[in-house]
Amino acid sequence: MSDSLAYAGLFLTAFIAATLLPLQSEAALVGLLLADYSPWLLIGVASAGNILGSIINWLLGRWIERFRHKRWFPVSEAGLVRAQRWYQKYGKWSLLLSWVPVLGDPLTLVAGVLRERFAVFLLLVSVAKIGRYLALAAITLAWVEMG
Repeated sequence: MSDSLAYAGLFLTAFIAATLLPLQSEAALVGLLLADYSPWLLIGVASAGNILGSIINWLLGRWIERFRHKRWFPVSEAGLVRAQRWYQKYGKWSLLLSWVPVLGDPLTLVAGVLRERFAVFLLLVSVAKIGRYLALAAITLAWVEMG
């Protein structure tokens, strides 16, 4: 596989994983780390894709109210209400959990619905997403070194 295809595939996987579609980017990152691709470039590419996907969720949240009762809407009413309660209880700091599977993606959408300021959203989501990929890469590379 060419380097550019590997990085593009990781970006796309991380982007889709950050939207409300079910996909995990961690396996792709670990696989490419084990294939000896540049760890820093992988972390940067995965983070950029994942953060951009979260920005899409935030933007969707800004305009979601008129569509939330449509049958095709990707989040159940109960799921959206749960995420709104969580966000209202813990506020903007809950965005530091935006990396958590299942919970994080709806949180980024709710942040848009509740009109969180974009600069605050971007900062907290970036810290969370980059931190997750840094930790995953460090654990993977340490495991490789031990083996």
